Amino acid sequence: MAMAVPLIPQPQSPEGFYAINNQFLTHGPKGFSEFTMLENADLFVRMDLPGVPEEGVSVSLERSKKAVVVYAEAPKVQKHDSTDRQYVTMTGLVCRCCEISRVTTHMSDGVLRLVLSKTPIFPQRSSCIAFLRGRGLPQDLRGSGTHRFPHGRIGTDPNDPALTGPVLQPHPWVIPISVMAYESKQLQNGKLYVRVDMPGVPKENFTVSVTNGRVKVTGEAPAVSHDSGGRFYSGDVAMLSAPVDIPSRRVKTIAKNGVIRLLIPPV
Repeated sequence: MAMAVPLIPQPQSPEGFYAINNQFLTHGPKGFSEFTMLENADLFVRMDLPGVPEEGVSVSLERSKKAVVVYAEAPKVQKHDSTDRQYVTMTGLVCRCCEISRVTTHMSDGVLRLVLSKTPIFPQRSSCIAFLRGRGLPQDLRGSGTHRFPHGRIGTDPNDPALTGPVLQPHPWVIPISVMAYESKQLQNGKLYVRVDMPGVPKENFTVSVTNGRVKVTGEAPAVSHDSGGRFYSGDVAMLSAPVDIPSRRVKTIAKNGVIRLLIPPV
Protein backbone atom coordinates (compact mmCIF):
# COMPACT_ATOMS: atom_id res chain seq x y z
CA MET A 1 0.00 0.00 0.00
CA ALA A 2 1.38 3.40 -1.01
CA MET A 3 1.16 6.04 1.71
CA ALA A 4 1.27 9.80 1.19
CA VAL A 5 3.91 11.84 2.97
CA PRO A 6 4.45 15.63 3.02
CA LEU A 7 7.26 17.27 1.08
CA ILE A 8 9.85 19.65 2.49
CA PRO A 9 9.72 22.90 0.47
CA GLN A 10 12.61 23.17 -1.93
CA PRO A 11 13.75 26.39 -3.67
CA GLN A 12 12.78 26.48 -7.33
CA SER A 13 16.20 27.76 -8.42
CA PRO A 14 19.74 28.24 -7.03
CA GLU A 15 18.76 31.83 -6.17
CA GLY A 16 16.01 30.55 -3.87
CA PHE A 17 12.24 30.62 -3.94
CA TYR A 18 10.60 32.81 -6.57
CA ALA A 19 8.73 34.45 -3.68
CA ILE A 20 9.67 34.03 -0.03
CA ASN A 21 6.07 34.70 1.03
CA ASN A 22 4.80 31.53 -0.69
CA GLN A 23 6.83 28.56 -1.94
CA PHE A 24 4.18 27.73 -4.55
CA LEU A 25 4.12 31.14 -6.24
CA THR A 26 5.90 30.81 -9.58
CA HIS A 27 4.81 33.90 -11.49
CA GLY A 28 3.34 37.34 -10.80
CA PRO A 29 3.52 39.97 -8.04
CA LYS A 30 5.42 38.86 -4.93
CA GLY A 31 4.90 39.75 -1.29
CA PHE A 32 2.05 39.62 1.18
CA SER A 33 0.92 43.05 0.00
CA GLU A 34 1.20 45.51 -2.83
CA PHE A 35 0.88 49.32 -2.84
CA THR A 36 0.14 51.52 -5.85
CA MET A 37 -0.39 55.26 -6.21
CA LEU A 38 -3.24 55.73 -8.69
CA GLU A 39 -3.39 58.50 -11.26
CA ASN A 40 -5.98 60.40 -9.20
CA ALA A 41 -3.62 60.18 -6.15
CA ASP A 42 -5.79 57.56 -4.42
CA LEU A 43 -3.85 54.74 -2.75
CA PHE A 44 -4.45 51.12 -3.78
CA VAL A 45 -3.47 48.36 -1.37
CA ARG A 46 -3.59 44.60 -1.94
CA MET A 47 -3.38 42.46 1.21
CA ASP A 48 -3.23 38.66 1.19
CA LEU A 49 -5.51 37.24 3.90
CA PRO A 50 -5.82 33.55 2.92
CA GLY A 51 -8.77 31.73 4.42
CA VAL A 52 -10.79 34.86 5.19
CA PRO A 53 -14.35 34.83 3.75
CA GLU A 54 -15.93 37.92 2.24
CA GLU A 55 -17.84 38.63 5.44
CA GLY A 56 -14.84 37.91 7.67
CA VAL A 57 -13.02 41.23 7.35
CA SER A 58 -13.50 44.55 9.14
CA VAL A 59 -11.89 47.79 7.97
CA SER A 60 -12.30 50.84 10.22
CA LEU A 61 -11.06 54.39 9.85
CA GLU A 62 -9.05 55.61 12.82
CA ARG A 63 -10.33 58.72 14.62
CA SER A 64 -7.41 60.77 13.33
CA LYS A 65 -8.45 59.90 9.75
CA LYS A 66 -4.81 59.08 9.13
CA ALA A 67 -5.03 55.28 9.13
CA VAL A 68 -7.34 52.33 8.63
CA VAL A 69 -7.23 49.25 10.85
CA VAL A 70 -7.81 45.86 9.25
CA TYR A 71 -9.08 42.93 11.32
CA ALA A 72 -9.96 39.61 9.69
CA GLU A 73 -10.84 36.10 10.78
CA ALA A 74 -10.16 32.89 8.87
CA PRO A 75 -12.13 30.10 10.56
CA LYS A 76 -11.13 26.46 10.71
CA VAL A 77 -12.76 24.85 7.67
CA GLN A 78 -11.54 21.31 8.24
CA LYS A 79 -11.24 19.69 11.65
CA HIS A 80 -7.60 18.92 10.92
CA ASP A 81 -6.67 22.61 10.57
CA SER A 82 -4.22 23.32 13.37
CA THR A 83 -5.99 26.57 14.30
CA ASP A 84 -8.21 29.32 13.04
CA ARG A 85 -6.39 32.47 11.97
CA GLN A 86 -6.81 36.11 12.90
CA TYR A 87 -5.14 38.93 11.02
CA VAL A 88 -4.49 42.43 12.34
CA THR A 89 -2.71 45.22 10.49
CA MET A 90 -3.10 48.87 9.54
CA THR A 91 -2.18 51.22 6.76
CA GLY A 92 -2.68 54.90 6.05
CA LEU A 93 -0.96 58.26 5.84
CA VAL A 94 2.25 59.49 7.48
CA CYS A 95 1.92 63.13 6.50
CA ARG A 96 0.65 66.24 8.27
CA CYS A 97 -1.19 67.72 5.30
CA CYS A 98 -3.80 65.09 4.35
CA GLU A 99 -6.49 62.87 5.81
CA ILE A 100 -8.36 59.84 4.51
CA SER A 101 -11.76 60.88 3.19
CA ARG A 102 -13.08 57.58 1.82
CA VAL A 103 -12.26 53.88 2.02
CA THR A 104 -13.40 51.38 -0.61
CA THR A 105 -12.97 47.68 0.16
CA HIS A 106 -13.22 44.49 -1.85
CA MET A 107 -12.63 41.04 -0.35
CA SER A 108 -12.52 37.91 -2.51
CA ASP A 109 -10.60 34.63 -2.68
CA GLY A 110 -8.49 35.43 0.38
CA VAL A 111 -7.36 38.87 -0.83
CA LEU A 112 -8.41 42.26 0.52
CA ARG A 113 -8.13 45.24 -1.81
CA LEU A 114 -8.44 48.78 -0.50
CA VAL A 115 -8.65 52.12 -2.24
CA LEU A 116 -7.91 55.03 0.12
CA SER A 117 -9.01 58.45 -1.07
CA LYS A 118 -7.41 61.41 0.67
CA THR A 119 -7.96 65.13 0.80
CA PRO A 120 -5.70 67.97 1.99
CA ILE A 121 -6.40 69.27 5.48
CA PHE A 122 -5.26 72.70 4.33
CA PRO A 123 -6.93 73.42 0.96
CA GLN A 124 -4.22 75.85 -0.05
CA ARG A 125 -1.61 73.07 0.03
CA SER A 126 -1.41 70.35 -2.60
CA SER A 127 -2.01 66.76 -1.56
CA CYS A 128 1.15 64.79 -0.78
CA ILE A 129 2.01 61.22 -1.76
CA ALA A 130 3.15 59.71 1.55
CA PHE A 131 1.41 56.69 3.02
CA LEU A 132 1.99 54.05 5.66
CA ARG A 133 2.51 50.43 4.75
CA GLY A 134 1.15 48.76 7.84
CA ARG A 135 2.11 46.40 10.64
CA GLY A 136 4.81 44.09 9.38
CA LEU A 137 5.42 46.41 6.44
CA PRO A 138 7.82 49.28 5.84
CA GLN A 139 6.40 52.73 5.23
CA ASP A 140 6.87 55.04 2.30
CA LEU A 141 9.15 57.79 3.59
CA ARG A 142 8.48 60.36 0.93
CA GLY A 143 6.50 62.40 3.43
CA SER A 144 7.01 63.31 7.08
CA GLY A 145 4.69 63.72 10.02
CA THR A 146 3.73 62.61 13.49
CA HIS A 147 1.43 59.74 12.51
CA ARG A 148 3.72 56.73 12.41
CA PHE A 149 3.04 53.15 13.36
CA PRO A 150 5.07 49.93 13.81
CA HIS A 151 6.49 48.51 10.62
CA GLY A 152 8.80 45.72 9.59
CA ARG A 153 11.44 44.98 6.99
CA ILE A 154 9.59 42.98 4.34
CA GLY A 155 9.33 44.99 1.13
CA THR A 156 6.04 45.69 -0.61
CA ASP A 157 7.31 46.35 -4.12
CA PRO A 158 6.21 43.16 -5.95
CA ASN A 159 9.47 43.24 -7.93
CA ASP A 160 11.75 43.85 -4.93
CA PRO A 161 14.74 41.44 -5.12
CA ALA A 162 14.46 41.03 -1.35
CA LEU A 163 11.25 39.06 -1.94
CA THR A 164 13.25 36.29 -3.65
CA GLY A 165 15.51 34.10 -1.57
CA PRO A 166 16.21 30.77 0.14
CA VAL A 167 14.27 31.38 3.37
CA LEU A 168 10.47 31.37 3.51
CA GLN A 169 8.71 33.99 5.62
CA PRO A 170 5.65 33.42 7.84
CA HIS A 171 2.65 35.66 7.39
CA PRO A 172 3.42 38.87 9.32
CA TRP A 173 -0.12 39.77 10.41
CA VAL A 174 -1.38 36.49 11.88
CA ILE A 175 -2.05 36.33 15.63
CA PRO A 176 -1.32 34.77 18.03
CA ILE A 177 1.15 32.71 15.99
CA SER A 178 2.72 33.14 12.58
CA VAL A 179 1.46 30.69 9.98
CA MET A 180 3.24 29.46 6.88
CA ALA A 181 1.56 28.88 3.51
CA TYR A 182 1.74 25.08 3.90
CA GLU A 183 0.50 22.76 6.62
CA SER A 184 0.35 18.95 6.71
CA LYS A 185 -0.81 16.33 9.18
CA GLN A 186 -0.52 12.54 9.05
CA LEU A 187 -3.81 11.01 10.21
CA GLN A 188 -4.29 7.76 12.11
CA ASN A 189 -6.36 6.27 9.28
CA GLY A 190 -3.38 6.52 6.93
CA LYS A 191 -4.56 9.62 5.10
CA LEU A 192 -2.46 12.75 4.77
CA TYR A 193 -4.08 16.13 5.34
CA VAL A 194 -2.59 19.13 3.54
CA ARG A 195 -3.51 22.84 3.60
CA VAL A 196 -2.04 25.11 0.94
CA ASP A 197 -2.51 28.90 0.79
CA MET A 198 -2.84 30.30 -2.73
CA PRO A 199 -4.47 33.71 -2.14
CA GLY A 200 -6.32 35.20 -5.07
CA VAL A 201 -7.19 31.85 -6.68
CA PRO A 202 -10.95 31.28 -7.22
CA LYS A 203 -12.14 27.81 -6.24
CA GLU A 204 -12.69 26.84 -9.89
CA ASN A 205 -9.08 27.73 -10.79
CA PHE A 206 -7.46 25.05 -8.61
CA THR A 207 -6.30 21.77 -10.17
CA VAL A 208 -5.00 18.64 -8.45
CA SER A 209 -3.14 15.80 -10.15
CA VAL A 210 -1.28 12.66 -9.02
CA THR A 211 1.43 11.52 -11.43
CA ASN A 212 4.29 9.14 -10.67
CA GLY A 213 3.30 9.28 -7.03
CA ARG A 214 3.62 13.09 -6.75
CA VAL A 215 0.57 15.09 -5.71
CA LYS A 216 0.62 18.45 -7.48
CA VAL A 217 -1.58 21.51 -7.00
CA THR A 218 -1.79 24.47 -9.36
CA GLY A 219 -3.81 27.65 -9.07
CA GLU A 220 -4.31 30.69 -11.26
CA ALA A 221 -5.19 34.03 -9.64
CA PRO A 222 -6.41 36.62 -12.14
CA ALA A 223 -5.52 40.29 -11.75
CA VAL A 224 -8.34 42.16 -10.01
CA SER A 225 -8.87 45.88 -9.63
CA HIS A 226 -5.48 47.65 -9.71
CA ASP A 227 -3.30 44.55 -9.17
CA SER A 228 -0.03 44.88 -11.06
CA GLY A 229 -0.66 41.43 -12.55
CA GLY A 230 -2.13 37.99 -12.10
CA ARG A 231 -0.39 35.25 -10.15
CA PHE A 232 0.27 31.58 -10.84
CA TYR A 233 0.95 28.95 -8.20
CA SER A 234 2.26 25.43 -8.79
CA GLY A 235 4.03 22.78 -6.79
CA ASP A 236 4.15 19.27 -5.36
CA VAL A 237 2.43 19.14 -1.98
CA ALA A 238 2.88 15.43 -1.13
CA MET A 239 4.43 12.23 -2.44
CA LEU A 240 3.20 8.65 -2.37
CA SER A 241 5.59 5.94 -1.26
CA ALA A 242 5.21 4.27 -4.68
CA PRO A 243 5.42 5.97 -8.12
CA VAL A 244 1.79 5.39 -9.09
CA ASP A 245 -0.83 7.46 -10.90
CA ILE A 246 -4.28 7.80 -9.35
CA PRO A 247 -7.36 9.70 -10.50
CA SER A 248 -7.56 13.15 -8.90
CA ARG A 249 -11.09 12.31 -7.75
CA ARG A 250 -9.55 9.97 -5.19
CA VAL A 251 -8.14 13.04 -3.42
CA LYS A 252 -10.83 14.86 -1.46
CA THR A 253 -10.42 18.61 -1.83
CA ILE A 254 -11.99 21.71 -0.31
CA ALA A 255 -11.13 24.95 -2.11
CA LYS A 256 -12.38 28.28 -0.80
CA ASN A 257 -11.13 31.75 0.11
CA GLY A 258 -7.72 31.31 -1.51
CA VAL A 259 -6.94 28.06 0.33
CA ILE A 260 -7.09 24.46 -0.86
CA ARG A 261 -7.24 21.54 1.55
CA LEU A 262 -6.58 17.95 0.53
CA LEU A 263 -7.18 14.57 2.12
CA ILE A 264 -4.90 12.12 0.32
CA PRO A 265 -5.72 8.44 0.96
CA PRO A 266 -3.28 5.52 0.89
CA VAL A 267 -3.58 3.57 -2.36
